[in-house]
Amino acid sequence: MSALKLPRAIRLDPSDSFVFRRAAEPGEWLVTGSFLFDPAGIAALDAKGRTAFRSGFLGIASFGWSTLAVVSEVTEEEREAAIAQLAGHLVAKLGAPDLATARMAAAEEIAFAASLCDHPAQTLIALHRTLEDGEIRERFRTLIPRGEPDGTGFRAFEFMEVEGDDGPQEQVDLLALGKNPALGKTPVSGKKTDAS
Repeated sequence: MSALKLPRAIRLDPSDSFVFRRAAEPGEWLVTGSFLFDPAGIAALDAKGRTAFRSGFLGIASFGWSTLAVVSEVTEEEREAAIAQLAGHLVAKLGAPDLATARMAAAEEIAFAASLCDHPAQTLIALHRTLEDGEIRERFRTLIPRGEPDGTGFRAFEFMEVEGDDGPQEQVDLLALGKNPALGKTPVSGKKTDAS
């Protein structure tokens, strides 16, 4: 039986703390959070709202945003606690009619988040959200640590094909990026993932 997995917030640099109105805390469980966006209101979002719309995963505990998610093993108890916490937010923050209804919606969101984690633990996931023909569309790419099979260190990543269409591949040198944010991105030919 394969381990249960969910996406967790990870912060590789401080950018989330200033590009989002509220950043998710490293280590908290994530869902995509697309349910927070009304397609009719996307054009009216401010800069931080647009950034959250384009690339943010929603932190279940903080209701803050994370640019990256890391695939992490989760116990059944942790998964149930995440569902309960998200359901509580759906009632308190979004006006869900009752806890039972909110719990069903939260369980669906958690199940979808778990479906994104069909990768080895420590794989990073990036999200790109767009508005197309009045509907919100999500695309996901995986970032695999290079040269470190156990996934530790997160020193350098490249986009790897999981499934999807052809497109540019990007390589990121996080050590160089940490020293100088203008450095670190080197386009290379390859594929991207569009798992939607």
